[in-house]
Amino acid sequence: MDVSQQRLRTDIETNATFGSTESETGHGRTVLVGTEANRAARDRFVDRSKEADLSVEVDAVGNIAATWTPPSADPDAAPVAVGSHLDSVPEGGIFDGPLGVYGALEAVRGLQEEGVEPARPITVVCFTEEEGTCFGGGMLGSAVATGQRGVDDALALTDGEGTTLEDALTGIGYRGEGRLDASAWDAFLELHVEQDTRLERADVPVGIVTTITGISQSTARVVGEANHAGATPMDERRDALAAASEFVLELERAGRDHALAGENTAVATVGGCDVRPNATNVVPGEVELGVDVRDVDYETMTAILERAEQSLGRIGDERSVETSFALELELEPAPMSDRCQRAFEAGASEADVEALSMHSGAAHDAMRVARVTDAGMIFAPSRDGISHNPREWTDWEDCATATRVLAGALAELSSE
Repeated sequence: MDVSQQRLRTDIETNATFGSTESETGHGRTVLVGTEANRAARDRFVDRSKEADLSVEVDAVGNIAATWTPPSADPDAAPVAVGSHLDSVPEGGIFDGPLGVYGALEAVRGLQEEGVEPARPITVVCFTEEEGTCFGGGMLGSAVATGQRGVDDALALTDGEGTTLEDALTGIGYRGEGRLDASAWDAFLELHVEQDTRLERADVPVGIVTTITGISQSTARVVGEANHAGATPMDERRDALAAASEFVLELERAGRDHALAGENTAVATVGGCDVRPNATNVVPGEVELGVDVRDVDYETMTAILERAEQSLGRIGDERSVETSFALELELEPAPMSDRCQRAFEAGASEADVEALSMHSGAAHDAMRVARVTDAGMIFAPSRDGISHNPREWTDWEDCATATRVLAGALAELSSE
């Protein structure tokens, strides 16, 4: 399958102008759901899809589905879906999400120009609020499309300013009707930048994802006693931050131990910390920590969490502070289907491209869709592994190479 690298580049670079942010080290963008930048990005995707003879529909939570139904396809057959998202984190990069959307559209254009006659329709999808910056914590559109979250529940979500998702989408003209149903798809494919350095280190242009890591997020709370930093003797303190700091190191140790004992896929992070009263001359009285644990093996995730909770309890006893540990979010690992992996392997072989099998340490919409139909995912290399940052970069040749493999996989699946 041949694709146009220049056309793909133009699409991504034009999309990058929406919500563009100044940066001395790269090209950033801020595209939050319901903003003018989000509207502009959606509008252009819709326009480009229609130019390619795709019919466009928008569902109640703003998911966009652009479908190609050529004369060769049975219009009633379950479509093969492919896509990603156009929203970003604040001051994010230009490839995270848009490569998957415009790579999908370019793959379809490549099939059209090659005269491929699929037996079933192909739907290019742009999911709403994958990043979770404003509404719902992440992968919201795909959660609704897979029935893991209700439409009304999603529309009632509010951002930091109290605006509902329904009002935000209505304001930009993307509050559609109905619900995109991912369970009705024959399969779903997603192209994304790797956001790590494994492909770069191996000098391989494409990664075929075997499993998307599971994620658990928890809140660890430590309550001691706030007191005067100068007048409270060291042996009489109930310092919540000192206890929390010990827990942070215990969690890191647990993550390292399980990573070394396995295939180096387990990770454990404390990424959030709220200290009260947070004054230099006061012994900290209360701390809340945000804990993130991930692995492709669910039992390993559970083991790390159990060890973390036990460590927190022990530290509390030793330091005479009160502790609690609450699980806030849990997503089990999502294996990608063998069928989709084989399709990517065939696409790589046809393109004469080497591909590396690998797991994904980041969450993606494909992990939601994998719960209801066959799903597959491929990666393009990320320079230095940097993402969610204006320095995020994937060479244009690598973007086109991964898109060619995607097109080959689409041709394979849509012919069945």
